[in-house]
Amino acid sequence: MGVGNRLRSLFRLFLLFTVLVAVALLSAITTIRLTIHGRQESMPNLVGASLDSAQRITSGLGLELKVEDRLYSKQFGVNQIAQQMPPPGTRLKIGQHVHVLVSLGPPQVVVPNLLGVSERAARITAAQRGLAVGDVAIVPWPGDSDEVVAQDPPPAAGAVRTPTVNLLVSGGELPRAFLCPRLVGKPLAQARWLLAKNGFQVGEVTPVPVEEGQKGIILTQSPPAGSKIGPDAVFSFQVAQ
Repeated sequence: MGVGNRLRSLFRLFLLFTVLVAVALLSAITTIRLTIHGRQESMPNLVGASLDSAQRITSGLGLELKVEDRLYSKQFGVNQIAQQMPPPGTRLKIGQHVHVLVSLGPPQVVVPNLLGVSERAARITAAQRGLAVGDVAIVPWPGDSDEVVAQDPPPAAGAVRTPTVNLLVSGGELPRAFLCPRLVGKPLAQARWLLAKNGFQVGEVTPVPVEEGQKGIILTQSPPAGSKIGPDAVFSFQVAQ
C-alpha cells in the first residue's frame, strides 16, 4: 500500500473516532440533563400543615426541612407552619433545604389588675398589654361611678391565649327611694311640716272651694300615696277653701 493510501485510511479512522467521541459526549450531556431534570421536585404548600406532617411531606420528596424560627401567630395554631421559603410551586433539586417558620400559637399575656381605675384607664392599660376589652356592663355600685369593680379573667390569672378581658363598671349608687305617704285628709300646715322634716318640698297648692268640710284640708296630692319617690320629689296639693 502506498503512503497516500495509508494517510487516507488514517484520516478516515481519525474522522470516525472524532464522530464517535462527539456522539458519546452528546449522549452523556443529554443523560446528565435528563437525570438532573428527573431529580427535581415541585415545592408543595406547607403553610398551615403541622410540623410533623411537613417533615413527612418533604422527606418523601427528598427535600430537607429546616426550622428557621418560631413565632406567635393569631392565625395558626401551635406547631403549624406559618411561612415557608421557597414558595409553593418552585422547582427544587432533591436534597435542597426548605426553610420554614413554625407557629407558637396565639400570643400569651398576663392579665393586669384593672380594678379601681376608670373604664378609660382600663382600656388603655389593656391595650398596652396586648389585651382587648370585651363586654362592659355598668351596674349600680357603692362608691365612685365609672370605676372598674370586677373583671374577667381576674387579675394575675396567668398567661391567657384569648386576649380579651370583660369589665364590670360602677354606675354609682342608686338614688334613695321612699314610699310616698298619704297626706289626703290632713291639714296643709301639718303636711308641710311633715314633708320639710323629711327633706321634701311643697310646690303648687291649689285652693278648691267647698261648701262643707273643714277648710285647709288636703283633698288631692301628687305624687299619689303609695308610689315610690326620690329625695328630690316635689309635692303639689289641692286644698279645701
